Amino acid sequence: MKMLKIVIILTLVTSTFSLYFPFRAEASAYASASSAVLMEQQSGRVLYEKKAHQVRRIASITKIMTAILAIESGKLNETVTVSEKAVRAEGSSIYLKPGEKIKLENLVYGLMLRSGNDSAVAIAEHVGGSLDGFVYLMNQKAAEIGMENTHFANPHGLDDHENHYSTAYDMALLTRYAMMNDTYKKISGTKVHRAPNPTENWDRVWKNKNRLLTELYEYTTGGKTGYTKRAKRTLVTTATKEGLDLIAVTLNGPDDWNDHINMYEHGFKHYELVKVLKEGFVKGIDDSFYKKKVYVKTDIFYPVTEEERDRFKIEYKLQKPKKEWREKESVPDIVGKAIIYFDHKPVEEVHLYYKYSKTKDKQSFFDSVRKLFLIQIGVKTDG
Repeated sequence: MKMLKIVIILTLVTSTFSLYFPFRAEASAYASASSAVLMEQQSGRVLYEKKAHQVRRIASITKIMTAILAIESGKLNETVTVSEKAVRAEGSSIYLKPGEKIKLENLVYGLMLRSGNDSAVAIAEHVGGSLDGFVYLMNQKAAEIGMENTHFANPHGLDDHENHYSTAYDMALLTRYAMMNDTYKKISGTKVHRAPNPTENWDRVWKNKNRLLTELYEYTTGGKTGYTKRAKRTLVTTATKEGLDLIAVTLNGPDDWNDHINMYEHGFKHYELVKVLKEGFVKGIDDSFYKKKVYVKTDIFYPVTEEERDRFKIEYKLQKPKKEWREKESVPDIVGKAIIYFDHKPVEEVHLYYKYSKTKDKQSFFDSVRKLFLIQIGVKTDG
């Protein structure tokens, strides 16, 4: 397909959700963890990293994948019968009972807030048909998201398999994906949840183990804690301040609460979302066929520091107009794309849409009305 190419250099511009690998900023923050990453949610840009692609054990932050698969299954309102195998799961528990019937949604709350390993197994058996079936779904989703250095072997993160691992970067990708789901955002950001307790006279009350959310950092919006003897402390959190949404991940972090606060404070202090491309008609296109007729549907943003504001370039690629487009006025809705570059690297790509001028739209409307009127009074309009 032949394309017209137009390039515009911008001084104040930016981008949003991208199919490209995010551009990495120079690190000036600090984390005590063995691996760490700070990512901006909309664009996926990495604002800080420390051995972010090094493969490590991840413990219970595994349950982010378990939760999003349960949510996406569409079965949250279904009732799950808890198996003996689920009840026997080691480690942290929400104290399910064999044969107990519980709503899948409540299992996801127990999974995320209290890190129930029994809940993880019950979810896996119900959604995947078996543990192996669910693990297959986990790895399928990981590949879909682009988690290139990840392999799941169980739904909870216990150290019962050698081939269960990920990286700080991959877990940030997973969290970025999960945070696009409103149900996940709600559950992840819940401080306390009540669930029925069928064999007792009181409800189960689960308080979130994420202390950043419940007491330590006011801008926290969600996340998941983790710990095993081999993985040590692992932590994923999200935070929002003044429209900037960030994701922090630490693996083997002895001081993880403070690591996350330090990374967030660095991000919020030095970065802001800047508008790269404005919703509406695109200026700077001189081709007579496309001039004042090409537009983008949404504003495009990208996180930058004050010193980085002049590092953008936008390239417009438009299809070469076909003869029939001019004759029949049958131009397709999408006629090209805008590619946004930051420091000469592509960070975002969006569709360019075509719209007829208002004058032509009005003429078409009045022509239709005129033809309808002439038909009604018996006058032929086709010659």
